[in-house]
Amino acid sequence: MSNSVYSINKGINQSIEFKGLKAQYIWYLGGGVVGLMILFAVLYIIGIPSLICIGFVGTAGGFLVFKIYRMSNTYGEYGMMKALAKKQIPKRIKVYSREVFMKL
Repeated sequence: MSNSVYSINKGINQSIEFKGLKAQYIWYLGGGVVGLMILFAVLYIIGIPSLICIGFVGTAGGFLVFKIYRMSNTYGEYGMMKALAKKQIPKRIKVYSREVFMKL
């Protein structure tokens, strides 16, 4: 009988990560790239010279990648959703009458 060596998959129940991007930020980057390709096509069809289109889309793409990586590192997997949810909580609740407390 020979001993078998099995590798253990330690990535079970962990979020997806691709080159430093975590969870939903992968989709954001993918959507941004698709949007930039559509923008390039529209600019090219309008008649703007191709070098200007490439320069503009390249600059916008660099900014997009920088911004998404920064959000991924700042907020992490669930941090951005938590920050957006925290903004929706009211700072204070004002009640102008005692009627709420008088009901039986």
